[in-house]
Amino acid sequence: MPIRPLARLVLATLLLAPLAPAPAQNDEVVRDFSPVTPAFDHERREVMIRMRDGVRLHTVIIVPRNLPGPAPIILTRTPYGADKATGQASSPSAAMTLPLADESLLEAGYIRVYQDIRGRYDSEGEWVMTLPPRGPLNRWRVDEGTDTHDTIEWLVDNVPESSDRVGITGVSYPGWLAIMGILDPHPALRAAVPMYPMVDGWIGDDFYHNGALRQTMFEWVYNLGTSRDGSHSPPFGHRDMYQAFLEAGSADALAARLGAEDLPTWRKIVDNPAYGQFWIGQATQDMLDDRAPTVPTMFVHGLFDQEDNFGAIAAYEVMETRDTNNDMVFLAVGPWNHGQSQGQGSSLGALDWGADTSLWFRENVLLPFWDRHLKGDPAATPTPPVVAFETGANAWRTYESWPAGGAARATRLYLQPAGGVGRQPSAAGGAPYAEYVSDPARPVPYRLRPVLAMYDQDSSWNRWLVDDQRQFASRPDVLTFVSEPLTEPVTISGPIFANLHASTTGTDADWVVKLIDVYPPEFRADRELGGYQLMVSGDIMRGRYRNSLSEPAAIIPGETALYRVRLPHANHSFRRGHRIMVQIQSSWFPLYDRNPQTWVDNIAQAQPADFRIATHRIWLTGDTASFIELPVVGGGAVSP
Repeated sequence: MPIRPLARLVLATLLLAPLAPAPAQNDEVVRDFSPVTPAFDHERREVMIRMRDGVRLHTVIIVPRNLPGPAPIILTRTPYGADKATGQASSPSAAMTLPLADESLLEAGYIRVYQDIRGRYDSEGEWVMTLPPRGPLNRWRVDEGTDTHDTIEWLVDNVPESSDRVGITGVSYPGWLAIMGILDPHPALRAAVPMYPMVDGWIGDDFYHNGALRQTMFEWVYNLGTSRDGSHSPPFGHRDMYQAFLEAGSADALAARLGAEDLPTWRKIVDNPAYGQFWIGQATQDMLDDRAPTVPTMFVHGLFDQEDNFGAIAAYEVMETRDTNNDMVFLAVGPWNHGQSQGQGSSLGALDWGADTSLWFRENVLLPFWDRHLKGDPAATPTPPVVAFETGANAWRTYESWPAGGAARATRLYLQPAGGVGRQPSAAGGAPYAEYVSDPARPVPYRLRPVLAMYDQDSSWNRWLVDDQRQFASRPDVLTFVSEPLTEPVTISGPIFANLHASTTGTDADWVVKLIDVYPPEFRADRELGGYQLMVSGDIMRGRYRNSLSEPAAIIPGETALYRVRLPHANHSFRRGHRIMVQIQSSWFPLYDRNPQTWVDNIAQAQPADFRIATHRIWLTGDTASFIELPVVGGGAVSP
């Protein structure tokens, strides 16, 4: 029906009339809400603790309710976020909000404290990667040791529930921070447990291994160096890191592609490729070498630690030499990846240990250690000087010292011309060497492709050290030497060294050596492990450092030289029917940057034309017979 003129006039008037003001609305978001209820079994306190230079550090204190009396404090200082560690779930239960390993501590009546170190997350100040102690590399008034001291001082003065006894612990970077706390300890610091600590970034922890650059650590540097809260990840543009680093050409070229070549931490790492004063001046094992231990300290080490498999044992060995009564320095060695003792430890990759080794350690070793030293509990089980899991046998062992209480003896396992291994070197007259062609354009991957970024949501970075090595044994640029099946077990405990007599047509080379346990073709206990090749220990050495770690030198083409390759410690039993294998190659990519096999001053900045094919020879007979040095325990021996 058409609208009449009067109706049109009324409608127009209504449309043009000003709207009446809407009634005032209240903001329905409650400001400064705090979800504290009587149902919570703990109290969470957030404080800013002032250091001696005025910088304040964000600290989270978790105090269990209904403590029976004054309680000890266990402190972790971290660059990875105190709020992250203490806010893992929204729950009235502290056991749900804190990491899994804290549950037993809460039940035992400990106060738990996490703190952001200076310059990270909600703490004030400036961050410097593993800030060295005050001295030539640190001209500030403060360091991580003074910050630990000042933090403990505040805690014992301002946490009324405290018993004035404090322990310190942490994994990886926080493990290193725990060591910094015992260099000049506060009187209230009564125990320390550094776990998987960064100790020497050049010799064998995060950044280099025996001089070879761990270029994939660029991801970690980018994460910490581009924001205070680690919120940025490198935009690689590739799912496969093998392809990303290969296309870039060199480690520094990849950093430049992402606009991150000038990150201060990256520049320190890349611009110091030799073991000079930058690395020597912050080698933590050396800092521990001139003092008797005053704080009971337990170092925790993982046999399959993919990040810091040097630090814990190196620090232990130095401190143990000054532990005159063998009652201040302890070592725990487990079948763990980096930090796994703090989580679930029944298995790693395809390997099943038959029990939760991490839980066993926390309940039977770690908690009694805390109770004995922080509570003075005389009923707490005494901590063995060394407790170590023996892989292969899958059993815990206790020793008076490491390795194996002095029972291990260095035993040579010679590489044979026909691809075998034996107790005696081959006589002159046989094939004097085995050789392979190393092509930098086709480097040997350290695991099957695609190689995901360390922090990719699908990454299995934490278990690559137990990957099956069969995939690489068939490559023409990987030499393989293997024993006959063992007629009796061979148990090793301690450090391993490869002594390679080698030559090359190039002027530089890398040497990768892997010691492998080859399972029988059929394995009744687990069918999937039939023929499995488990890397018991493996590492890399950059050839330019064969004579001096601080003064690299080019290799003379064709000249045979001795390369002594340090491998990580092992505690392993090769069982009857298994075989011992050694693999040798010259790249482990992209974990380590490619050696161009021609001399350049800094391999991280090598140009495309620098990368050249080279032929490498491993010499096998007479005075130049190459061999692996194994720390054998007991009477087990490899047949000749």
